Amino acid sequence: MRDLVVGLFVLAGMGAVAYLSFNVGGLSYGGPGGLTLYASFDQTGGLKTRAPVVISGVKVGQVVEVTLGDDYRARVAIDVDQGLELPIDTSASITTAGILGDRYIALQLGGEEEILREGEDISFTESAVILERLIGQLVHGTDVGSGGGPDAAATDPENSNADSGT
Repeated sequence: MRDLVVGLFVLAGMGAVAYLSFNVGGLSYGGPGGLTLYASFDQTGGLKTRAPVVISGVKVGQVVEVTLGDDYRARVAIDVDQGLELPIDTSASITTAGILGDRYIALQLGGEEEILREGEDISFTESAVILERLIGQLVHGTDVGSGGGPDAAATDPENSNADSGT
């Protein structure tokens, strides 16, 4: 009897480890899916496949594929719940969970009557905000390249007499 109890305990432990492994690895069953939509972004900021797609903070799908489109923009394929009726003016933005968290796609619903169909593109997109770029703009200011460089004396009328030797 003791061997049976120990065996059941070991099986339950192995089942719990398998369940946690699938959830941490992102291989869990995420819902029905079935509606594939596309969105193009200038910058994905490290968006990965299997990243969540959310509406109002509720997961409704996931990123299936991130590729480079014909127009040299990132083309993202997302799979969302087929029961959703997303208006054609729905917008998609790549956001970050917290300051340094993972990226995900947030959908904001529009107000049109017509809905998106299988394989259609989401027209309104907002690319990821890159923290390093923001810090660079803050450090260097918004008018980088508009003065202070080696050519500033040649183009500044107040400094033009510096070349005349006076």
